[in-house]
Amino acid sequence: MKILTADQIKKCDSATIENGISSINLMEKAANACVDWIQVNFKQAKRFLIFCGQGNNGGDGLAIARLLYEKGFDVEVFIEKNQMKFSADAEINFKRLKLIKGIDINNFSDVLIVNNEKSVIVDALFGYGLNRELSNDFKNLIEKLNQIPVPKISIDIPTGLYADKINEEESAIFKADFTLTFQFYKRSFLHPETGKFCGKIEVLDIDLNSKFIDEVKTDYFVIDGSLIRKIYKPREDFSNKGSFGKSILIGGSYGKIGAVLMSTLSALRTGSGLTFTMAPECGNLILQSQVPEAMFIGVGEKYVDDIEVQEKAVYGIGPGLGKEKQTQKALFDFLKSYQNPMILDADALNILAESQNLNLIPKNSVITPHPLEFERLFGKTQNSFDRIELAKEKAEELQIFIVLKDHHTAVITPERKVYYNITGNSGMAKGGSGDVLTGILTSLISQKYDIEKACLFGVWLHGKAGDLAAAEFSEESMLPTDLINKIGEVFQNLS
Repeated sequence: MKILTADQIKKCDSATIENGISSINLMEKAANACVDWIQVNFKQAKRFLIFCGQGNNGGDGLAIARLLYEKGFDVEVFIEKNQMKFSADAEINFKRLKLIKGIDINNFSDVLIVNNEKSVIVDALFGYGLNRELSNDFKNLIEKLNQIPVPKISIDIPTGLYADKINEEESAIFKADFTLTFQFYKRSFLHPETGKFCGKIEVLDIDLNSKFIDEVKTDYFVIDGSLIRKIYKPREDFSNKGSFGKSILIGGSYGKIGAVLMSTLSALRTGSGLTFTMAPECGNLILQSQVPEAMFIGVGEKYVDDIEVQEKAVYGIGPGLGKEKQTQKALFDFLKSYQNPMILDADALNILAESQNLNLIPKNSVITPHPLEFERLFGKTQNSFDRIELAKEKAEELQIFIVLKDHHTAVITPERKVYYNITGNSGMAKGGSGDVLTGILTSLISQKYDIEKACLFGVWLHGKAGDLAAAEFSEESMLPTDLINKIGEVFQNLS
């Protein structure tokens, strides 16, 4: 799914209107989509308090108020009566609303702090076109609404939030439990500083102009199910283990064998044909007993002190590796002699960060840093938007793929494209989850998935398995090994 800027969305709306639907009917379609969702998900609600601005977002809110009332809900509308001059379409919906005697139209200043679990606040004050800080009156209103302990829904985007950039630290932003957005994600939904205001995102299809969407250029995308179904390659009959590649996971050190064990297990669960673990001898018994399907290659006693070069293999290096001097030398020697794409994670990245020998990373390799590892590699940034921009520069400069781990992990390609993943949950914020991802990516690339597609599929698969694990065990109690055991269920669903 493409992510468009606010300006591109405006042009898409215009293209849709030019293609035969009037702007007022497009607004009605958007309002109906919201009401259909609300009716299913808030059928027990008794009263909706709908706050409407003067633009088209307010027009959506006014139409939603009318349609909810027609469905039998109690509705109150709040506007700025003294200063309100509506947009043309919002004015039409305001006139329609005034013909209904059962809907109270109040001033913003009339809102009271309520504590009624049957009430729902709907924010339709400012939409995706907001490009300035809110006035003090609106800031005060937002702060008051955020204090009311009832469910909150934003239409299109939470008021006060920009679509394409980060807000000032002290900005007043509506804190939604749900955001009902139209056709596209906004970038601000997908970054930690801004996404926390959006709650659960629901993308509603309102049939915007498909030709415009197909042709419009963007560097930003969401990894969704339709993309994954195009990437996924079911296994063919009459294939053999050699058809599905050779994965070599390198890592582990005294006291940290579990990391490379989880990488090995996840590589196997993801379909690796032949799987090897290169680890120190102190991990031999653990690895052979816990994962007998993988072959063990001892490289050192307590720490990895050599990396054996094998042709026609894909290497995943780093989980539990440690940073001992002999391990650093082994990694540098290997990188100087082996130029095929590989996956580098965890301590492999930390070793590279300390040395700043980043040019040793083979082209088309994949690195999987979390934000702190990224900072060690490439330097500090002011916020996650800036971090993505720096990642685009470095991916192009080094000709590598950067899998930047976060709540919404982003895959950044050498062509500066950014793909945000929307599977996964906070239960995956545990040590070991990243090691699982390393094994998944190593396995997919060894199975001859195109490297970009392997990254997209890998982060989606990782998150989807995490969602299944959280559904069974809870986000608090799920373990990275639970995630590994759910990989098969994801493949079953894909098949």
